[in-house]
Amino acid sequence: MLFLWYPKCTTCQKAKKFLDERGVACVQRHIKEENPTADELRTWWKESGLPLKKFFNTSGIQYREQNLKDKLPAMSEEEQLELLATDGMLVKRPILVGEGFVLTGFRQQEWEEKL
Repeated sequence: MLFLWYPKCTTCQKAKKFLDERGVACVQRHIKEENPTADELRTWWKESGLPLKKFFNTSGIQYREQNLKDKLPAMSEEEQLELLATDGMLVKRPILVGEGFVLTGFRQQEWEEKL
């Protein structure tokens, strides 16, 4: 499994603790230092079955500063994926990518069901 996170994020810290307590082995990736690529995001988005907006960190500073709430509806999916790939801080975190699933954000019950 692949675990993308931002170590200073408290939600990410909770998710990491959850994984550690259950002995879940995964490759860790710092989402800001190693941004997901547009191709990775495209693959994860399609596999997740979620709306693309769920991959945006809507509570983040960059999201608000770029006024993305108003801009996203006018952007194509490809433009949105390219934008997400420019800055890991735009991406909802943590992300857990496993065999047959992709989870964005940390909701303990959802993670328990998938693991």
